[in-house]
Amino acid sequence: MSLSRILPDRFTCALVVTVTLASLLPCRGHVASAFDVLTNLAIALLFFLHGAKLSREAVVAGMTHWRLHLTVLASTFVLFPLLGLLLRPVLSPLVTPALYMGVLFLCTLPSTVQSSIAFTSMARGNIPAAICAASASSLLGIFITPLLVGVMLESHGQGGMSWDAIGGIVLQLLVPFVAGQVAQRWIGTWVSRNRALLAYVDQGSILLVVYTAFSAAVLQGLWKQMPLPVLGGLLVVNAVLLAIALLVTRYGARALGFDREDEITIVFCGSKKSLASGVPMAKVLFAGHPLGAIVLPIMLFHQIQLMTCAVLARRYAERLRKVELEVDGATQA
Repeated sequence: MSLSRILPDRFTCALVVTVTLASLLPCRGHVASAFDVLTNLAIALLFFLHGAKLSREAVVAGMTHWRLHLTVLASTFVLFPLLGLLLRPVLSPLVTPALYMGVLFLCTLPSTVQSSIAFTSMARGNIPAAICAASASSLLGIFITPLLVGVMLESHGQGGMSWDAIGGIVLQLLVPFVAGQVAQRWIGTWVSRNRALLAYVDQGSILLVVYTAFSAAVLQGLWKQMPLPVLGGLLVVNAVLLAIALLVTRYGARALGFDREDEITIVFCGSKKSLASGVPMAKVLFAGHPLGAIVLPIMLFHQIQLMTCAVLARRYAERLRKVELEVDGATQA
């Protein structure tokens, strides 16, 4: 086994360094205000570039597979929130109330785009459907996630979600995205050729939000309130949610009669949660709350899902190769 399969990726290392820096040198005062403005600009640029990159033709072409897309959306926006609420009596004692609020927020987030498509491709699934399903989840999440957060907060005894917060999400995320779609005819080709730029903006905006969020949380005594057993409990909570989602999407796809390629797409698109969308949304939706505790579950879930799905994708690919070899052997015989 190569070291690349064991060691964390560069972005995970960058997240660890950012949290460490925020813990040792938290920003405050005018510096914190400057970082806040810079973060807002980076998030707006991120969603503008996503809008400019997303091909409308690809989305329209993939929308015909409506049963698959409804299944992915049901897993993302129905299964996960139900799991967060139904398992709360069992899982919430493992973490603090603030952390479990972050877990509930995690359950409302849309699916990832890049990693869902990458793992579907690695596992040799239905790639066009994955592009459409993941993109639709990301776009619909701008509207659905704030509504679900309101319901989840009420169930958690934190009050409902204000229309101002929903308006903030639309202004900060949807408006730049729509502007990017409008500008796609002029800059879409250039953005597609310079995918590295989008990756830098994507990861840079997340790191900025994480640094400012954890700086504020550290100044409020985050690590004093979070002993190691609580962090261990959070890992268990995330692992349980991901394991159930993977099992339900896998066997649910088979029960609904999907073929192997579609099953792979449903598993990898329906079990993911987006760090790229979650961190900016948390900044808007949870203004005034301890953001460090809100985004920490998302950060841990992000790494767990990447490591788990990498192994699962390789197994899917290996099984398909074995089947193909057996078919070729039978044909030659």
